[in-house]
Amino acid sequence: MKFFVDTADTAEIAEMAATGLLDGVTTNPSLIAKSGRDFMEVTREICDLTHGPVSAEVIALDHEGMMREAEILRRIADNVCIKVPLTIDGLKTCNKLTGDGTMVNVTLCFSANQALLAAKAGATFVSPFVGRHDDNGFDGMDLIRDIRLIYDNYAFATEILVASIRHGVHVLESAKIGADVITAPPAVIKGLFKHVLTEKGIEGFLADWAKTGQSIV
Repeated sequence: MKFFVDTADTAEIAEMAATGLLDGVTTNPSLIAKSGRDFMEVTREICDLTHGPVSAEVIALDHEGMMREAEILRRIADNVCIKVPLTIDGLKTCNKLTGDGTMVNVTLCFSANQALLAAKAGATFVSPFVGRHDDNGFDGMDLIRDIRLIYDNYAFATEILVASIRHGVHVLESAKIGADVITAPPAVIKGLFKHVLTEKGIEGFLADWAKTGQSIV
């Protein structure tokens, strides 16, 4: 399973990239606004920090506007992945762009039927939002299971990119289901490293080592 980080904070991205675990980055207008930086500048910098796909989202809601913005965005770097909403115009744009060899991430997916449409439109990635799904009284992981089943039934090449991840259980369940990618905030990914027994084990080893009076030189 690929690990994408969901942020526009370049310092956080650089830290994640240094672990060797980072496969790509997702951004959106809210994350770019939070960074307080110029949209084009920060997207270009992010593309330099990873060889993997960097999702850059269009703002326009009509097909023609999306295509104009996509043309500008895909000039930034070869690893830019154009992010479009799951609407009729978004899927028209997806179909056109992927037909030209451009990566497309279809976002704001909340049903398996929507995911089916995205795959038929040729999406590179589809982004079902599990956290927001949970917030509204549904089971976000059931949505991932349904999409996985449908995609396997028809051998769709579209990758399931699990988004709106809130905690480690979302990551674990996504991996068990067989999702292709997860994208999560840096704090959630860092949380995967933590376990109380790991921390206690380190404390014990260090305490025992200190008693020896030795050092590694």
